[in-house]
Amino acid sequence: MRRKVNDLKPSLPPGVYEPQVIDDFGDVFGILLAITGDGYSYKELNDYVDYLRREIELVDGVGKVSVTGTQQEQVFIEISMQRLSSLGISPQTIYGILETQNLVTSAGAVRIGSEYIRVHPTGEFKNVDELGDLIITETGSEGLIYLRDVATIKRDFKEIPDNLIAYDGQQALNVGISFVDGINVVEAGSRVERRLQELKEQQPVGINIGVVYSQPTEVDKSVSGFVVSLGQAVAIVIIVLLFFMGLRSGILIGLILLLTVLGTFVFMSWMAIDLQRISLGALVIALGMLVDNAIVVVEGILIGMQKGRTRMQAASDIVTQTKWPLLGATVIAVMAFAPIGLSQDSTGEYCRTLFSVLLVSLMLSWFTAISLTPFFADLFFRNVKTSTEDADVDPYAGKLFVWYKSFLEFCLRRAWLTVITLVIMLGVSLYGFTLLKQSFFPSSTTPMFMVDVWLPEGTDIRATNATLKELENKVTQDERVAFVSASAGKGSQRFMLTYTPEKSYSSYGELIIRVNTFEDVIPVMSKLSAMLDADHPELEYKIKQIMLGPSSGSKIEARLVGPIRQSCAVWRRMWLRS
Repeated sequence: MRRKVNDLKPSLPPGVYEPQVIDDFGDVFGILLAITGDGYSYKELNDYVDYLRREIELVDGVGKVSVTGTQQEQVFIEISMQRLSSLGISPQTIYGILETQNLVTSAGAVRIGSEYIRVHPTGEFKNVDELGDLIITETGSEGLIYLRDVATIKRDFKEIPDNLIAYDGQQALNVGISFVDGINVVEAGSRVERRLQELKEQQPVGINIGVVYSQPTEVDKSVSGFVVSLGQAVAIVIIVLLFFMGLRSGILIGLILLLTVLGTFVFMSWMAIDLQRISLGALVIALGMLVDNAIVVVEGILIGMQKGRTRMQAASDIVTQTKWPLLGATVIAVMAFAPIGLSQDSTGEYCRTLFSVLLVSLMLSWFTAISLTPFFADLFFRNVKTSTEDADVDPYAGKLFVWYKSFLEFCLRRAWLTVITLVIMLGVSLYGFTLLKQSFFPSSTTPMFMVDVWLPEGTDIRATNATLKELENKVTQDERVAFVSASAGKGSQRFMLTYTPEKSYSSYGELIIRVNTFEDVIPVMSKLSAMLDADHPELEYKIKQIMLGPSSGSKIEARLVGPIRQSCAVWRRMWLRS
């Protein structure tokens, strides 16, 4: 790709910038830091960030460190036209002399003995002062005239920057840290944080390091929360089993459940599936289904023992009768999630571990039900005494079973009425779904949201930055706001998988706003939206929360293919109708 693009450079029309092949757009910087310095010049801040970057790159597990917000340094030569005229020197003479300086050109080579030595000419400018010593006297002129005699030479940053970043109202540089593939981001984040603490001693007074986003911290919180939820769910299932199935049966099925979850963790490790939100969520979803097979086998063993069968006979009977029906039911449950796991789009890529974990856990539940459950049942029910009088007793003579049997007989005798009732209930359910907010992926519980701001086309980036500062000052007056990070000219570094940074536009700006708690996100977003509508009607903006899954830039997107004039006409009609 690079070779083909480079081959096309000579055929590009004059004035076109050289094309760039960007192959690292998929990098995700799990830690995004904002470096500010009260009273420090941009050059001093940039020097410290360069030192910090080199130190962080040495931390084990860090794959890449990227810095944004840096400005291009340039040498400015301000020529006095009056001085040139008095000396009789044309500006083209200076332009021509400057174009021939600091060029890497071949000066030939010479053979000395058996060696072939290339000649490298010297004379490059080492600093700005040496540039002032450049002789610009034309041929035939008397005396020596230097560039410093007719021009003011200084070194400074690019007059019109490409990207301006601020953090809590101060000029900042963003440092993005990405990790190598397959590493534990929580452990790697701990090493980075520990290294930053060690560098505090060399950190100049007044330099502050703010954390815009920390994936290790967020992952640790979410995984810890899911582990707690998983433990609570397991405990609830076991308590319910103890309550409805008795002490022995409840403990037995709870043990089978724990072994199934443990076996799922083993397979997850073998399949390189990490403990993350989707994989743990799959376990929570499957938890209720993991005990179904074991319940069928345990209940069948108990009923067989009540009918006078031995433990081994009862276990053999129920496993032989139900192993294939249970496998079929398990496969059906797995296939219900197959469209998610086998999807080829970004949703399938994001949720593939959901299907994988459900597949492994449910198939393990079937295996443990027909193998381990009879074994443990023989141990747990060893002291359970059964009499021959219980052989003729109907195990389904209880009130609940009698009522349920009567209800089934009522429905079967009135088959058409039952079918019509079910169809009506299905219709009501489908209508009820229309009243729910439809979103495949919910928003993240991270107390953070972003605001995209577009000014009129052609707005200078410095005017865009001034507008962002005004918005930032208004937003930070709210006590619920923890910090605000602003980026003018383009979006921030890609600090999470579901975030797609905006490309470079001088009229574009972005605000990353973090609030104290997740409950404050919606109220602060509503307040900010009302403020933008009232005080800044000239702005186009979009306020968006962080999503848990992949999402596009807009709720509705359309692509028009065809001649430009016809496409514009179609787009105009669509816009007017909307």
